[in-house]
Amino acid sequence: MMDEINLRVLTLNCWGIPYVSSNRRQRIIAIAEKLSFGDYDVICLQEIWCRNDYKIIRTKTQETLPYSHYFYSGVIGSGVCCFSKYPIQDVMFHKWSLNGYVHKVHHGDWFGGKGVGLCRLRINDANVNIYNAHLHAEYNSENDEYSAHRILQAFDMAQFIRMTEQGADAVILGGDLNTGPQDLAYRIIKGVASLADACSIIHNDIGTSECANNSYTSLKVASKLPQGKRIDHILYSGSKNYMVQIVNCQQPFPDRVPNKSFSFSDHEAVVAEFKLTRGTYQTLETDVRESLKEALSICEKSLRDIKRQRIWYLLISLFIAIPLVWSMGFESTASSIGIGISIALNIGRLLSTAILCYSLFMSSIWNCVEKNALKAGYLAMEIRLMQLNNHIIKR
Repeated sequence: MMDEINLRVLTLNCWGIPYVSSNRRQRIIAIAEKLSFGDYDVICLQEIWCRNDYKIIRTKTQETLPYSHYFYSGVIGSGVCCFSKYPIQDVMFHKWSLNGYVHKVHHGDWFGGKGVGLCRLRINDANVNIYNAHLHAEYNSENDEYSAHRILQAFDMAQFIRMTEQGADAVILGGDLNTGPQDLAYRIIKGVASLADACSIIHNDIGTSECANNSYTSLKVASKLPQGKRIDHILYSGSKNYMVQIVNCQQPFPDRVPNKSFSFSDHEAVVAEFKLTRGTYQTLETDVRESLKEALSICEKSLRDIKRQRIWYLLISLFIAIPLVWSMGFESTASSIGIGISIALNIGRLLSTAILCYSLFMSSIWNCVEKNALKAGYLAMEIRLMQLNNHIIKR
């Protein structure tokens, strides 16, 4: 029986989007090479969208990290996978119920079926829950249309961790959470799941995205915030059986792939070193009530927006349906209006029908899906807030 466990955990968003990510294959090979020589116990990767990229990394790290798992989800896979030096006892994947928009093909979050993956590891005598997550991206900081999605994903994940951590001696969450230390989603994750931040504890507030030293960061973005934004995190918690202490937290990769002019990814890797010892961990107490109230108000606004969007889509459907039906009257005079006009008319009908079907889909099926997902998250947050208020009153 060992009373002390040393654990090195790495997380990295690999930016592995086929046909889109620059230098993808070269970077994946370089990442695999770097990971195979690094002294890591657990690795959490995100945006491994290509099955062959996962195979490349798995093959290269097989000797040092013999256990691995890829979390399949959505249309193209979750992009989330884990590699471990220790046996994986159980796995589970929780997909977000609110996960972007199906019609936003250029964003692609919905097609990835993003969520949080859980690998339970057996490390000597300890059960360690490793959570690997990728939250919805923020595509426009000034007008973030996915703010409610990300907040509900954050709360959903925090609840998932709370409800699956029973029996675990330690909990570690790594991933691209797409939220900074001052953001609402981050505060909800930490507060609801009672997690500590590895980098914040040792006062190492390193940037992980849009950093000036990254080859994929534009000069315009780099000039505004050279240190970048810290949206990739490693959070942790102990138990009544094990103390968990953070020893170090840093960026282990160099600025560039060796002998190349580009970086390993458009994100920076983060590695945290932990020491697990026998003893009782003092759970981090954070008052998350104000954060939940703020989240509820954002959800209320989103529900109102969804109602307005439904009305607009119905109006668009009506405006398209009327001229589409009216154009059917031209069929009897098709021979007299000319072949060119007839072809143009049929093309116009085809496009109008496609737009009509899209508008009807958005006003009915998709509107109901998003509304119900928002309501489910809203009610769950209300219940949690009520319990926290009751707990404060009883104390």
